[in-house]
Amino acid sequence: MKLIYAGASPFVRKVSVVLNETGLIDSTELIQVATTPVNSAAEAISANPSGKIPALILDDGSTLYDSRVICRYLDAQAGANLYPLDDIWNILTLEATADAIMDAAVLMTYEKRIRPADMGYEPWIEAQWSKIERSIGAITTNWMTYLSGPLTIGQIGVACALNYIDFRHADRDWRGANSDLADWYNEFSQRPAMVATQPS
Repeated sequence: MKLIYAGASPFVRKVSVVLNETGLIDSTELIQVATTPVNSAAEAISANPSGKIPALILDDGSTLYDSRVICRYLDAQAGANLYPLDDIWNILTLEATADAIMDAAVLMTYEKRIRPADMGYEPWIEAQWSKIERSIGAITTNWMTYLSGPLTIGQIGVACALNYIDFRHADRDWRGANSDLADWYNEFSQRPAMVATQPS
């Protein structure tokens, strides 16, 4: 398999953590690309018509894209049970909540890093942060029990989302009103797969 990736993407990070947790990292060639929403890398476009990453090229030459699709495939290949069927809808909803945090945080990053400074729109940035705050609050209120026990994709997604906030938006305080979640994240982030995929 070949993974088309850029190291800073939280969606790539989620896939990378799954690769490490399942032991499939050793059979995956990592192809790093420099890509942005306004200048997609040729390798990314070749693998995914939208030009988005991550994309996973399988041994038969076919390609999977979107982190949720890739992670589900890797889980099936490894038999890792990251998507336990006895509670699948809650696990998928928690993963979707984590992805929503990533989506909003990435849009905040693009607004600062991609859009020209004289075209920036601060209310847009704050609207994205409000989505993040609400989603984190929902995890704290409704999903903390799903962050303990056997490893699931929900746990991986939440950890990658929170890490991306720290990585790109360190001036934002998500921990203050979510101390239990912060404690969980501090412990989970010490997992070898998280340490190995920490963006720089």
